[in-house]
Amino acid sequence: MSNGLEIRKVVSVVESIHREMGRGVTGAHRKVASAVVMTNPCAGAYHADLGQLETLGAEVGAVLAGEALGALGFPPEEVTAYGKAAIVGTAGELEHAAALIHPRFGAPVRAALGKGPAIIPSTKLLGGPGTRIVAPLTNCSDIWSFDEMDAIAISIDDAPRPDEVVVVLAMAVGGRPLHRVVKPA
Repeated sequence: MSNGLEIRKVVSVVESIHREMGRGVTGAHRKVASAVVMTNPCAGAYHADLGQLETLGAEVGAVLAGEALGALGFPPEEVTAYGKAAIVGTAGELEHAAALIHPRFGAPVRAALGKGPAIIPSTKLLGGPGTRIVAPLTNCSDIWSFDEMDAIAISIDDAPRPDEVVVVLAMAVGGRPLHRVVKPA
């Protein structure tokens, strides 16, 4: 792939909720966490300039937008929430995750959805194979819409290796299944 993006694998976790608290739920309530396991070109040494990772962030954002939408199984206009996360392998540093998921990652995600003025919430951490990360979810258009404030967790048994990064994009449709918390007036 261009710009040096080396993807070892892509993994998606899909959760569809049909019942909650003994009650059937109405409408669709589905969320997905799609993850790319990629080589970290900055692993093993300090790099003052992380421009290469920022550029890769846009490319991996586009890849994950396609993967997440495909796994979610809904058209972009029905996506109500999104989030992102990254796990940097032990030969890297947290700033590598920040370079990948902050400056340029969101533009291709928003383009794929055709919306998304609200911030894409994120988490990041350093870890080894099997590290579990939770990607926060918030409404694509209104960060203060309580119904979509949620999360989804993902782990990959063999990733990240020391020289890898697991980059995650989460998307959801329908918010929490029994949402009834309202924003104060």
